[in-house]
Amino acid sequence: MIDKIAEKSKHYKLQTISVTATDGTELPISVIGSGQPVLFLHAFGMDARQFLPFILPLASQYTFYLPHFRGFGLATDLTLPQFDFIEQYALDTQQVIQYIAKKTDASEVPVAGISMGALVMWAYFQRFGTHRVSRYLNIDQAPIIHNQPDWQGGLFGTRQAELFAQFESLITKSTPYMLHIHDFRHLPYTIKTDLLKIEQAFSLLSVGRAHSQLLAKTLSHRTPHQISLMDHATWQHKLHCLAAYIQLPYDYRNALEVVDIPTTLLIGGRSQLYDPVWQQRLSNMLPNATTEILPKSGHAVPMDVPVRFYQALKRFLQG
Repeated sequence: MIDKIAEKSKHYKLQTISVTATDGTELPISVIGSGQPVLFLHAFGMDARQFLPFILPLASQYTFYLPHFRGFGLATDLTLPQFDFIEQYALDTQQVIQYIAKKTDASEVPVAGISMGALVMWAYFQRFGTHRVSRYLNIDQAPIIHNQPDWQGGLFGTRQAELFAQFESLITKSTPYMLHIHDFRHLPYTIKTDLLKIEQAFSLLSVGRAHSQLLAKTLSHRTPHQISLMDHATWQHKLHCLAAYIQLPYDYRNALEVVDIPTTLLIGGRSQLYDPVWQQRLSNMLPNATTEILPKSGHAVPMDVPVRFYQALKRFLQG
């Protein structure tokens, strides 16, 4: 399998293009493949190029556009012009979709979004409708963050209050330093360790299988010496995003009735970020939705069940 992917990749060079956002910012986008355009939106803290192992086998049939959201991946140095980062990402996504339509003459494109990238698409649908989107793959993401009396399937489910309190504590401790210190190495050691512990906890909650847990622990383990010298380029951006998650409502359920395009809900059966039972309710709230549950997967579907994820992506693209 790996040899075949490597052989295919020789024929398709990964390119980086830029699209001008409404505020004049140049947004980096990784592009690879040949054929029908596809837009793929990445998760919080993710580099869009991490999709490559899954899309390279399909690069002879599709051209994949992988935007890097401001603050992540190739866009690490880009700042946000507004506090509401999800709405900003939705505006940026509109510009990317318009660029693809103009570049390829495609009137509509299929879109896949995972986690935060999927929340961005719910925001996009609420603001712009389904214009220029032919079908949508929603990967383990509810259209609402905060639990409500009529919806208890928000971020972290029954543990939301507990974990949001941890976020608020970290943000409160970090705020005095955020305006004056940009280099992570210059932060007090306790602030650094608190942030890294929350990042590790988030990673562990995102996966649902033993091997994924072990990998997450291994990748996030750092000695005190490593922490002291660590250059964490996205620490401020992540804290800004966590603050927005806590303070803003992020409820896009009103968009569900307008999403009449074919929609696939790909759900991790062991997801601890968005309760699978509540996610399944979306199929009754969307006019044209199908549900696929991956019983052995947590929230991080590509990491937990990579083969099943690839198969689901391929089925989605084939329509």
